Amino acid sequence: MPNPGQTIPRTELSDRLQSLMLLRVIFVSLLLGASVFIQIRETQAYFAYIQNSHYILIAGIYFLTFIYVILFKNPENRYRLAYLQLLIDTFIITAIIYTTGGIESIFSFLYILTIINASIILYRKGGYLVASSSSILYGLLLDLHYYGILHPLGAKATYSPQYQDLPLFFMILVNIAAFYLVAYLTSYLSEQTRKSRVELKAKQKDLDKLEILNENIISSINSALLVIDENDRIILFNPAAEGIFGTSSVISMGKKFYEVLRFLDDSGNPTKNDLLKKIKNFSPFTDLSYEKPDEKLIHLQASVSPLRFPFGDRHGHIMIFQDVTELKRIQEEIKRVEGLALVGELAAGIAHEIRNPMASISGSIQMLRDDLEKNDVNARLMDIIIRETNRLNHLINDFLRFARPRKPTLTFFEINDIITESLELFKNSQQCMELIEIKTDFHEPLEIESDPEQIKQVLWNLFLNANEAMPDGGMLYVATGLKEDDPDHSGKRVKIVVRDTGKGFDKKALSQLFIPFFTTKEGGSGLGLATVKRIVEGLQGKVWGENHPHGGAEVTISIPLSITVS
Repeated sequence: MPNPGQTIPRTELSDRLQSLMLLRVIFVSLLLGASVFIQIRETQAYFAYIQNSHYILIAGIYFLTFIYVILFKNPENRYRLAYLQLLIDTFIITAIIYTTGGIESIFSFLYILTIINASIILYRKGGYLVASSSSILYGLLLDLHYYGILHPLGAKATYSPQYQDLPLFFMILVNIAAFYLVAYLTSYLSEQTRKSRVELKAKQKDLDKLEILNENIISSINSALLVIDENDRIILFNPAAEGIFGTSSVISMGKKFYEVLRFLDDSGNPTKNDLLKKIKNFSPFTDLSYEKPDEKLIHLQASVSPLRFPFGDRHGHIMIFQDVTELKRIQEEIKRVEGLALVGELAAGIAHEIRNPMASISGSIQMLRDDLEKNDVNARLMDIIIRETNRLNHLINDFLRFARPRKPTLTFFEINDIITESLELFKNSQQCMELIEIKTDFHEPLEIESDPEQIKQVLWNLFLNANEAMPDGGMLYVATGLKEDDPDHSGKRVKIVVRDTGKGFDKKALSQLFIPFFTTKEGGSGLGLATVKRIVEGLQGKVWGENHPHGGAEVTISIPLSITVS
């Protein structure tokens, strides 16, 4: 027996079988009950016999239904159970026809109902199978009755083959043709319904996916999206709009848009016509400013377009508001940086031109010092001139290093060796005070590809700052380590920490640590840490400063293991 399980979902088959079992009991009980009532009144001679046979049939149907319920509990047997029930139904119908007059019975139409059930439950194969079973049983019963082999209950007449064989044959033929025709038509409709249902489910799934995708897209975009209908009511208010305008979609949905977007009118008393005219005149990118309920001013870029439907109909507007506050800040920062860059280039050129005369002045003063009459006053004045000239030259050199950092020269080296070498040079220099104690904590090994000379310059500036922060002595602590992936950078990075045990940064210094010419030291140029930041960023690194919990200032540098110079 073919297994239709490939085309019939089990849940669908289960529902149909349950409906069939219930309807069978109800229908047969009512039908046979009515038949008993009618035949009791019209055929008193057969009353006892017909009544007993009908009760036996009803009891048999109830018993079979009980068996079906037990077999129904096993999901694996439900396809076989469907075939078994429908085939047994044809035998039951044959028994009904037998007990209600055979050829004279009016219940031959019950075969058609069973064929319809089979075509609906098991489609074409089931319909043809039940139609064949019905044809065989119906034809066999009528033939046996006609030839007197069987004597159905309730039959009144005897039949003579000599006169009535042709009408009987015609009746059997018409019924069999009707069985197969019903099986074909019902199974065809059932198959079409099944195909339509499958296609509908597939399209429904696609529609659900598109709806979910549409909702996710609308919910995920960072821009505020509002859709207003032809009556100017808000019909869409996405989560980004809630965040930007400080109101929920529940409150805004259904309201007139000009009741929610009051900031669009500068007069503070917006009207529908004014606002409609204003938004329709929006350019593709119109800049607006909006003060949120928390008094935070944000900058928006607005765009309005008509809501178009098929055939060119317009039924509202789509309004998009993008928060460009951060973009505005970046643009202002770029403008400021560009202005500083121009000033820096000009200042660097002037400084470069000043350095040459300064060298000439310094050399001339030293020669004059040797030639002039030696006395305490002249010597002291000459020393002041030379010292201030050297200080000015040093300041110019620092400024030029800050304004015109050279391009990195990359090479592989051990960062710990560079730090150790720089510490040795600093310890043996005149700038290092004797009371300074140096302590290191290195992560071994740390080979990187960078510019060792620029890193030495960074370390030297940091050592000088730490030294000047501890006039009464203290500890200079230098540590290295590996830093895992940074949120703003990819790959591992080397971390260098330089810490002192001085007084640390005050609040003002922390906020302006790396700003050029800012200094808290008397006579300082304010270019030391600014130069450090400029060099470190040129090496694709980051630098930041803070106060250590146990006292003193701490500056941390983070540079990649390998950099790419464009």
